Amino acid sequence: MIYTQKNPALLIIGSIMLAIWYCAHSGLFAPVIDHLTTDKPYEYVTELTTIPFYFGLIATLIGIWQWLGSHREGHWDYYSSTIAGGMFILLITMLVRWFIAPEIAVISTSFGEVGETGKYIHDLFGLNYVVLGIVSGIIIVNLFKVPDWAQNGVRLSRLGLKTGVILLGTLYSAAELENLGGLSIVMIGFFVLGSVGIVLWIANKRNIPSSMGGVLSAGMGVCGVSATVAVAPVVQARPIEIAYTIGTILLWGVGCMFIFPIIGNLLNMSYVQFGAWAGTGILNSAQVAGAALAYQPDGIETLKVAEIFNITRVLILPIVVLWLAVWYVKREGSTTITQVNVGSIVIEKFPIFVLGFILMFALSTTGIFSPAHHYQGKYFGNTTEQGFKAENLLQAGQVLQLRSETNKVHRADYSEALQRLIENGKIMSSDDDTTLRGLINAKILSQDANTILKSAHKAVRHTAKKIEAFRQWITWLFAFGLVGLGMQITISSMKQAGGQPAVIGGIVGFIKAALSLIIVMTLVSETI
Repeated sequence: MIYTQKNPALLIIGSIMLAIWYCAHSGLFAPVIDHLTTDKPYEYVTELTTIPFYFGLIATLIGIWQWLGSHREGHWDYYSSTIAGGMFILLITMLVRWFIAPEIAVISTSFGEVGETGKYIHDLFGLNYVVLGIVSGIIIVNLFKVPDWAQNGVRLSRLGLKTGVILLGTLYSAAELENLGGLSIVMIGFFVLGSVGIVLWIANKRNIPSSMGGVLSAGMGVCGVSATVAVAPVVQARPIEIAYTIGTILLWGVGCMFIFPIIGNLLNMSYVQFGAWAGTGILNSAQVAGAALAYQPDGIETLKVAEIFNITRVLILPIVVLWLAVWYVKREGSTTITQVNVGSIVIEKFPIFVLGFILMFALSTTGIFSPAHHYQGKYFGNTTEQGFKAENLLQAGQVLQLRSETNKVHRADYSEALQRLIENGKIMSSDDDTTLRGLINAKILSQDANTILKSAHKAVRHTAKKIEAFRQWITWLFAFGLVGLGMQITISSMKQAGGQPAVIGGIVGFIKAALSLIIVMTLVSETI
């Protein structure tokens, strides 16, 4: 079978990308950019004048070959057939990120702030390029249908998400795990094992078949589709039961992907708080990423926290598979464990991208991408050799402002760190930086004083060039993957949830989301 189609679609896509680049490079887009600029500068100028040129050139050249060349069956034929669909997704991502989302922001801003929230409609409902990209994909697949020539490329979009997760490992360090790892293990252990137990209990009460209860408990408790596929042979789940479980995960997860950011905005959750909640309460890795980026579309601090919780959840998968194997044998009196090699199933079905993340994290810890002690992708440096600029020293007026409020600070570590900042005009150590961030969060000082502390923090925290490059690539990989994810969310697939599985999944999903929100809001702060 020959997969690569003789079709001008890829050539047309490449031409559109080159046209975008030319209009941006020549200044023809200047009136458009002026219109899209509201209360802050248009931030995509550099992207507009580079990305569409390179990808447009590639798409045009390959598009000419695909349309006019001859094709034969083989591995290259299959791989080349994914290019058109991949470029199709990328073009939609460009249009949404650079034009549609900013236009929505302009319209939203014209209506003014919503009540006393201090937010505009697009901020409150998360109508940014991430959410709009997913919605665009959903509209295309359900109203227009994905073209045949793009089908293989749409499936490729999952690779973008997994590659993005792998590259996220470059932004972590031992300091990151010190702050997030312990909490993530406790929370995820409690909610994963608790969710599995609740599903099994409800399934038993409602007389659901053991195979259905087992596969649904793994999907709702661990990591969505990956866990479902891993557990299915252990509990001897039928194809229809796997379909019900995946449909339930999709139905619940899609709703969470849109609702979580709205709740987060209403509660003014910090990036760390929202990341912890999304990584705990949302089922599937792609949906976790979608919610995190919807909450913080122009940064990845939320995504980083969410994914460390999500990956912790995946690491519990072997325990859940073994638990369900033993549970199924006891319940059914089956010889499942002897018939099915549980160990080989765990190895074969364990998500490879998690191993890639761990590898990149290990490399990051050595300092190959940024100093090994970096935190949230940034490293501490208060000397000129480390990146500190003399003009960032505190000015006389700032020193007077802080000195006038020292009597408000009674805690010893806060007082000592603040005194060292006043005496030296800059933060003197990484520990002092963490302490002063705690002082900011404590809201002991005035707003003006806290603003000074925040500027002092920014002056000594630097992002390595490699880390900055990784952040840009990660943002685009997730944006690309999430548009493709939207193209795989069909109404018919969500209908596969069925009656009983959907009810059980809804109950357990709501309990997990609500309880994890309460715990996060109670125990989690900006710095953990």
